[in-house]
Amino acid sequence: MSKPVAIATWRFGLPGVKEAGEALGAGGSALDAVERGIRTAELDPEVASVGYGGYPNAAGVVQTDAAIHDGRTHGFGAVAALEGVRTPISVARRVMERCPHSMLAGAGAREFAQAQGFALEELLTEGMRRNYEEWLRNRDLERTGGIASHDTIGLVALDAHGDLCSGCSTSGLRYKSPGRVGDSPLSGCGLYCDNAVGGAAATGNGDDILRFAPCALIVEFMRSGAHTQEACRMAVERIMTNVSMRGKKEADINFIALRKDGEVGVAATRAEFHFAVWTPETGAQLHVIQRACPEQEPESEGALRT
Repeated sequence: MSKPVAIATWRFGLPGVKEAGEALGAGGSALDAVERGIRTAELDPEVASVGYGGYPNAAGVVQTDAAIHDGRTHGFGAVAALEGVRTPISVARRVMERCPHSMLAGAGAREFAQAQGFALEELLTEGMRRNYEEWLRNRDLERTGGIASHDTIGLVALDAHGDLCSGCSTSGLRYKSPGRVGDSPLSGCGLYCDNAVGGAAATGNGDDILRFAPCALIVEFMRSGAHTQEACRMAVERIMTNVSMRGKKEADINFIALRKDGEVGVAATRAEFHFAVWTPETGAQLHVIQRACPEQEPESEGALRT
């Protein structure tokens, strides 16, 4: 038997890992834990970048991306540019389990969700509507690329049976072009999972992240013997080296990872990156890690052990 563990991105991931932990503590599967944990963020209108209450695109419509990756079976399901469903992670799981394809997008994803019994509901809250109308008046285009304008919930869980699962969900970049898809629903980019090694999830600027399949890299670095922390840092460095070659001085790139033995790892380009971890001994706790990039080494090497 394994010791169950769950790790999630951002401060708003804390309720998610608590929910995931309750599922794991009751003997539930990593797959169920990831879905339950991510739904917590999707249904919270105060989380401004995920599901209900998420940022709209430039047309004023909330389009969501989500994916789930089962480390036990290598099953994968994803939706992109989905409209009108408050829990896209559950639709992604249904794609994995009941659809012959691995990803559905746009109108096709919405039609599939309806056929599976998901209700179509408004995702744009009044607060977000007012923000969008203000943006239309000011057309402050710089805000679309602001560092606070895109936060994905990524969650990775290990259950008592030794099975792993990774998941992601986001409404994407604030005021993005309609139909824009970031890294979150792409296997190997926004998430990856392999029972034999571990799982990873990403958050940040998806247009940079998706170019490098970094979550698959992290798992492969761990397969080659790297600690989770080192594997995450190596993925950050891989991207930042190439980003700087394209003339960009900075990027928003952040990773979480969980190895099959319960060891967690995190690396980020932010000065401070918050993440949440649940274990049976500690419950759900919020943590922070300092910037890790080629110009600045992380404060401590090795692994973050739970």
